[in-house]
Amino acid sequence: MLEKKHEHLLTNRQFAWRVAGFAGAASLLIALALGLGVAGYHWIAGFSPIDALLNASMILAGMGPVGELHGTAAKLFASAYALFSGLVFITVAGLLFTPLIHRILHLFHVDDSNGS
Repeated sequence: MLEKKHEHLLTNRQFAWRVAGFAGAASLLIALALGLGVAGYHWIAGFSPIDALLNASMILAGMGPVGELHGTAAKLFASAYALFSGLVFITVAGLLFTPLIHRILHLFHVDDSNGS
């Protein structure tokens, strides 16, 4: 997926497509995680669809819950979803920064004439 250090640096257009691909993967992951949260808040916590979206969005963004949770199942779901959201945040950050960091590191090897 990413070029090796002995390969040529991508053109700006190719690099832009790579960034777009990684951003698309990050967006898909966010959409799936948000959908899971909305479904859980709606069916487990009993929130209306819009309130479920608000709570899932706030947790996924690291802001915290908005609505009051009633019942053990709702609280257990909210706890698990908050932990899951933290992992999603780290993964999305990794996906977004990977092309840029790889390109910067690859630049260090462009003038390396011995290929090692």
